[in-house]
Amino acid sequence: MNDRVEINPDWPWAKNYRISQAVRVGTTIYVSGQVAFDRDGKVVGGNNMGEQSRQVFANIREILSVAGASMDDVVKITAFLVDLSRYSEYSAARAEAFPNNIPASTAVSAPSLVMPDFLVEVEAVAETGSGG
Repeated sequence: MNDRVEINPDWPWAKNYRISQAVRVGTTIYVSGQVAFDRDGKVVGGNNMGEQSRQVFANIREILSVAGASMDDVVKITAFLVDLSRYSEYSAARAEAFPNNIPASTAVSAPSLVMPDFLVEVEAVAETGSGG
């Protein structure tokens, strides 16, 4: 049987919430939906979808690093966007985040996210060692 391991970077803001930033089961890592928080819990990017998206992907990258994986190991992402008319801004940040291995990807229109300042949230699934 595979062991279940919680993955949590040392982010001060995350201690206030009862969630795992990711869970590893075997070689698969399930990353919780990430938003544009910096490590101290401040929203990055204001009303800029591209900047928020870059912060989201930076958070995913850090979580994967703690888990011993990389962005090249990501096989699937799901993005929740509050304004699909700004999809191109998100898409540009996604292309920057995945220059090598392009994951399967879904984008969903969300009327709102957990806080009104958030424009984008992304969850990811990674398979350790699949990045080559």
